[in-house]
Amino acid sequence: MKKIVTTILTTSAAAVSLLFAGVLTANADSTYTVKSGDSVWAISQKFNTSMNKIESTNNIKGHFILPGQKLTIGTKSTTNTATVATTTTNNTAAKTSAKTSSTTSNASSYTGSNLQSYVLGQMESRTGVSASTWNTIITRESNWQPNVVNSTSGAYGLFQNMHISGGSVEAQVNAAVALYNAQGMQAWAL
Repeated sequence: MKKIVTTILTTSAAAVSLLFAGVLTANADSTYTVKSGDSVWAISQKFNTSMNKIESTNNIKGHFILPGQKLTIGTKSTTNTATVATTTTNNTAAKTSAKTSSTTSNASSYTGSNLQSYVLGQMESRTGVSASTWNTIITRESNWQPNVVNSTSGAYGLFQNMHISGGSVEAQVNAAVALYNAQGMQAWAL
């Protein structure tokens, strides 16, 4: 009987702790020391934050940073939602499981006009540059082949981005937007 009561109490405590842990949000600032060869863009990618946030927090102008410089990095908030999926109690044991929500995408779902519609819509809405301009760039750079690699330069994907070496269509769009935010249309010689 004592074992059953202990099991029930342990299970209840685990379930309550999962419910109280429901949503965890972290937004911690950290300090980063700039190393030789670093760029604001690379640091923003490393810490999953934006270039604008790093530059505004540290009063950086023109993306100019120096080795040894200390930067305050405010990372994007992360949210983890845990829910109790199943709690079962019997005479000998209790089972509690948690389910963490996550989103995955299938890059292969973007083909043909679906690929063009998605990419051009994302690029126009996120950069303010017309879809026709992005269509011209992508046609010139990769002829709409999302996995093409330039054997000479190592540039990858739709945008022939030098800062990535693989990834889904979504990842390529995100990298192109980040590159646009860092260098503007100069990244594609426009």
